[in-house]
Amino acid sequence: MGSVPAYRRRSSHPAHGFRGAVVAFRSRAAEDKALMAANPTIVERLENQAERVHISIGAVCNNNCIFCMEEDRDGRYVNNSAMTAERVGWILEQNRGAEEVCFTSGEPTTRPELPSFVAQARALGYRRISIMTNGRRLSQLPYAAGLAKAGMNRFYISIHGHTKKLHEGLTRTPESFEQTVAGLDSVAKLKRFGVELHTSTVVTDRNLPHLLDIYRFLRSHGVDQVVFNVMQANGRANTFFEQIFPRYSDIAATFIKFEQEVGEARPMAFLVDIPLCTTEGISDFNRGYVERYRHFDLATQAGLPEAQRADRMQEGGGKGLVLITRGDLDDAQRQKREECRSCRYAGQCEGVWSNYLKRYGWDEFVPVKV
Repeated sequence: MGSVPAYRRRSSHPAHGFRGAVVAFRSRAAEDKALMAANPTIVERLENQAERVHISIGAVCNNNCIFCMEEDRDGRYVNNSAMTAERVGWILEQNRGAEEVCFTSGEPTTRPELPSFVAQARALGYRRISIMTNGRRLSQLPYAAGLAKAGMNRFYISIHGHTKKLHEGLTRTPESFEQTVAGLDSVAKLKRFGVELHTSTVVTDRNLPHLLDIYRFLRSHGVDQVVFNVMQANGRANTFFEQIFPRYSDIAATFIKFEQEVGEARPMAFLVDIPLCTTEGISDFNRGYVERYRHFDLATQAGLPEAQRADRMQEGGGKGLVLITRGDLDDAQRQKREECRSCRYAGQCEGVWSNYLKRYGWDEFVPVKV
C-alpha cells in the first residue's frame, strides 16, 4: 500500500541525536501526502507503484503464528543465516535508488547487526528504510530509538487482535500481546521525529468479526495505517486452512460493514492481497495491494525452475544468491481462468491462490465489466 499521511499524533518524549536524519524523510512524506490527496484509483496506484527491496535476515522468530507462510523453519534458518553482513552490504549497494528497503523474514530484530544494516542503508541514500516485525523487542524504547537514530523511518508491526486472547490465540506465544503493544507505544513516541507506524493484521476467521475494534484499538495507540492482510494460502495457512481461512466474499462484506460503521470519511485502514473483483463495494482509497518487491535467496533454497534459477544467479559479492521477485511467487502459486481476460482488472490482478481454489472454487470470482 502506498504511503498515506498520519492524521493522529500521540504525546511523546525526546529522543536524542537524530533530528537531522528526518528532513529527507519528511520531504518524502509530503510527496506521499500530495499523491494521496490527488485521490488516484486503485488501478492508477497499482500501475505507478515502485519496486521495493526486501532483505531476509531473521533466521528465527520468537512468535509461532498459526498462519505463517514460512512453514519450513529449517530452510528459513539456513537461508537467512547466510545473509551475512557482506551479503547484506552487497544487496544494498546493488539496489541503490530503490523506493524502499525493508528488513524482513523471520524476526529481523533477532539480528544483532540490524542497527548497522540500517545505518548502511541510510548512508547509501535509501529514502525509506523499514522493518516488518512482531514488535516485541521494540517494547524496549532505547532499542527502538536506536533503530530510528540509525535511519529507520517506517515500522510495520504485526498484531492480530485487540485483546490478549485473540492475538495470542493466533501467535500461540504467551505474553506476546503485551510486548507487541508496548512496541507500538515505543514507536509512537518516536513519531515526532518523522517515523511512521503501520500495522499488519492477518485476517482469519477468528479476528474477522472484530475489524472495527482492532482498528480503533490500534489508532488509539498512534498507528498511522492499519493494514488488514488477507492470508497467502501457503505454508501454515494452507496446513490449517479449514480452521482459519475465511472466504474472500465474507472478508469483503465484513470490510464494507466496517467502512459503514467506522464513522470516518477516509479511515486509515486498508484491505490487502485479495482479488479486486471481490472488493468492488469497497472504496478505492481503502483497497490496498502488496507492493512489487525483489529479494535474494541462496541458490540452494530458491524455489525457481532450474533454468530460471541459472538466469538469476548473482556474481561478485552476491555469489551464491539468486534474485527472486514477488511475481515469481504469483506465477508459481496463483491461477487465472479464461473468463479473467474480460475483467476490468485483468492487467493488474495477480490471480487466485491455487490452494484457495482447491477448497472454494471459482464461484466468487466474477469478472468486472470494463
